[in-house]
Amino acid sequence: MNTAPNSYRRTPKRLMAAAASVAIAGAIGFGAVATGTVPVLAEAVRVEAPQVPSFADVVERVSPSVVSVRVKAKIESTADDGSGLPDGFGNPPDDPQLRRFFREFRGFGDQDGPDGMRRFGRRDHNRQPRPVAQGSGFFISEDGYLVTNNHVVGEGSSFTVVMHDGKELDAKLVGTDPRTDLAVLKVEGDGKFTYVDFADDSKVRVGDWVVAVGNPFGLGGTVTAGIVSARGRDIGAGPYDDFIQIDASVNRGSSGGPTFNLNGQVVGINTAIFSPSGGNVGIAFDIPASTAEQVVQDLMKNGTVQRGWLGVEIQPVSSEIAESLGLKSDKGALVSSAQDDGPGQKAGISAGDVITQVDGKDVASPKELARLIGSYQPGKPVDVTLWRNGKSETVKVDLGTLPSSDKQASAEQQPSAPPAADTLADLGLTVTRSDDGKGLVVTDVDPDSDAADRGIQPGDIITSVNSTAVNGTDDVAKAMADAVKSGRKAVLMQISRDDSNRFVALPVAKG
Repeated sequence: MNTAPNSYRRTPKRLMAAAASVAIAGAIGFGAVATGTVPVLAEAVRVEAPQVPSFADVVERVSPSVVSVRVKAKIESTADDGSGLPDGFGNPPDDPQLRRFFREFRGFGDQDGPDGMRRFGRRDHNRQPRPVAQGSGFFISEDGYLVTNNHVVGEGSSFTVVMHDGKELDAKLVGTDPRTDLAVLKVEGDGKFTYVDFADDSKVRVGDWVVAVGNPFGLGGTVTAGIVSARGRDIGAGPYDDFIQIDASVNRGSSGGPTFNLNGQVVGINTAIFSPSGGNVGIAFDIPASTAEQVVQDLMKNGTVQRGWLGVEIQPVSSEIAESLGLKSDKGALVSSAQDDGPGQKAGISAGDVITQVDGKDVASPKELARLIGSYQPGKPVDVTLWRNGKSETVKVDLGTLPSSDKQASAEQQPSAPPAADTLADLGLTVTRSDDGKGLVVTDVDPDSDAADRGIQPGDIITSVNSTAVNGTDDVAKAMADAVKSGRKAVLMQISRDDSNRFVALPVAKG
């Protein structure tokens, strides 16, 4: 039979060659291709993609500077009735097992505090140091000065620093600053320590990578990473709140630990977490490096922190108050009173002034004013810019020393009201003249009025309206009329209550 030139003829010789080829492929195995007699293996899968930066180099360099801080305190002995039980337990039944239970478990009050500290109950009656806290810290000098939180060491009488390599060293307390929750310890003895520097936190931006190092739950050095979530957080922890918020995992026991940038500089100090459950939820707050550096320097030098003091009571500027004063914005700090013989009063600052700048730095709020003034040393002269009588002016103030406790400005004691009364119907107020003729005493407030909405109460004393002293209802009416002529929608009323002052903006009379 004839076949085409290119047809395949299955001859025995060709079948044998094909079988040999299959045998060779089977010997090589799956995934190999035979080229002649040398096998070629298939390549593993590789993906070319942007790589997340590693924090290993930063961690390797800074970890030796971070320590664990163990705090002990002398616990006062409790009364003992001979049963081995402290006061408060009474006399349990004469049952050996029950008495043993009370003796062994009378420290049932142990608990983790909201600040991340493990607190221990009393377990015997000896005045021996007992653990009260455990936190973190970091060296800031070669000779052994280290920083931690005040709430970590505040109750302690002896302190032990556990190094990165596990070595334990005794330390002494140099000083604390409760207002910023900072403290400085000094490791006793000679030796050189790995230490870190503070960063310029003004350059820290939301979204920057950060690395937090601490001692969560007493586990030892632990590293977590995240980003800066926000700046300028006020969480009500103190008068100088200006926290950096980060989302790195920070847990109990990490208090006092540092947060680093990728250059290995400290941008903040872990001091608080937001945690409804008690665990990490990705919201932690750091004391900024700029605040910490200044406080730490003072503590190392003097053992205490001295801050500038202006001697005024202040309150926020609401939009209504800004409107009543002719301010373009609601920024600044409104002076509600100036303390007698205080630096502010001596410089001419008085109630009703709005502080808008200090040495050319804008003041956005009372909190910011407190931070600015507190950052200066006592005795330093500063230029304070005020908004007064519809215009801006500047006074020079020689700052005093912030007292150990906040002092309230004094005011005239509230007099009893005489029977005769007048009405300020448009404001919803019934008033009468004070005994000394200075100011109007509020005797009744219409519950449906703007005055009631703004918290004015019977017994309050109206001392001025729009910075003009008030001696009668005619003075109030005139101030309201002047405000209308000036195109303002509200008047600023100064109220005295319980030896303190505040300002309230009330809408002017309609019609």
